[in-house]
Amino acid sequence: MRAIAYRKPGAIDRPDALIDLDLPRPVPGGRDILVAVQAVSVNPVDTKVRAGAEPFEGRSERILGWDAAGVVEMVGPDVTRFRVGDPVFYAGNIARDGSNAEYQLVDERIVGHRPKSLGAAEAAALPLTAITAWETLFDRLRVNDKPSGGAATILIIGGAGGVGSIAIQIARARTDLTVIATASRPETRDWVRALGAHHVIDHRQALAGQVDALGLGAPAFVFSTTHTDRHLADIAQLIAPQGRFALIDDPSSLDVVSFKRKAVSIHWELMFTRPLFDTPDVGEQGRLLDTVADLVDAGAIRTTLTERLSPINATNLIAAHRQLESTTTRGKIVLEGWEADID
Repeated sequence: MRAIAYRKPGAIDRPDALIDLDLPRPVPGGRDILVAVQAVSVNPVDTKVRAGAEPFEGRSERILGWDAAGVVEMVGPDVTRFRVGDPVFYAGNIARDGSNAEYQLVDERIVGHRPKSLGAAEAAALPLTAITAWETLFDRLRVNDKPSGGAATILIIGGAGGVGSIAIQIARARTDLTVIATASRPETRDWVRALGAHHVIDHRQALAGQVDALGLGAPAFVFSTTHTDRHLADIAQLIAPQGRFALIDDPSSLDVVSFKRKAVSIHWELMFTRPLFDTPDVGEQGRLLDTVADLVDAGAIRTTLTERLSPINATNLIAAHRQLESTTTRGKIVLEGWEADID
């Protein structure tokens, strides 16, 4: 099977940063399904792993990719949720081979039935970000249980990025919260408004004063998707007493002493935690994706795909990694289809 991988971690500007390979097609066992991959999306985790993680022990290459849509090709003997031919979408497990390959093994418990109203490319934009946003909102922040004293408001920092784009929509579809999103450019401000943000503020400026000027009161919830270290002092100032603060990025350090006076709870979200540790509730991710698919088909959520590249190969994946590392991406970049075989 065709696959795109790397053999040595490092910067994207190296000639061998990502390479096209021919690898054996895997065979499913247990609760694994084998998916014929039709489209993949690229996330910041791809660039971070590529830059710093060696291949798995005993392997000479590592396949990235934690967003995919495809069709079930084969099923393991213990599979109960899927049959051959089912269209699926999923993020996968960071401890296993990723989706940048023609065929991928994935545990059925973390796979969703693809939205009927979306093609493969549109669906591939959603899984990792939807799981991240959903778990942050409902498992970490518990937004349906508002702390006393805070305004029924959530501030989403980085609203135009992949996670922010879907978090705005889920918050609007499944809660009564007022959504404040941050965006700095005219096109990203228009984007987050179109996704449902009630208010938009500029993350290039101090956040606390802008939030206060809206006259909504101190937000009960803050969800930071990027550059948390730059905004930490503002977050501590603007959040409500007993508020809840969640983040997903990787600041080099995080001094949270400033949150003590307000008794703010702090939550770090990683959507890979359930599959990494095979937690008893790992199947929640598959059920979550099925709910997201239902919301998409009902018109409550739309795909966050903004750029499409074809085919899936090293050249296009390198271009996508470069764009992600520029930190100017709006929505999601998706690669679709494989080059036709030439006899």
